[in-house]
Amino acid sequence: MLHPSYSDLMKVVNSEVEPGEAPVVNSRYSIVMATSKRARQIIGGEEPLINIKEAKPLSIAVEELNQGKIKILSDEE
Repeated sequence: MLHPSYSDLMKVVNSEVEPGEAPVVNSRYSIVMATSKRARQIIGGEEPLINIKEAKPLSIAVEELNQGKIKILSDEE
């Protein structure tokens, strides 16, 4: 099981959306794509934005998203 849950991650990503605006993330697919892209960047040599020892790249990417260190941009951005 993934911790934090998909719904928790969606709340974090959509937390800066103004009332009446469309949410940035509508599905778990968007979360999966964003975290997998970030994990590939970490595997490719980019430095993690958080300090977690002995964690896999995907776990680091999920935690970065949960802490608001990375953002998912909408299509307009």
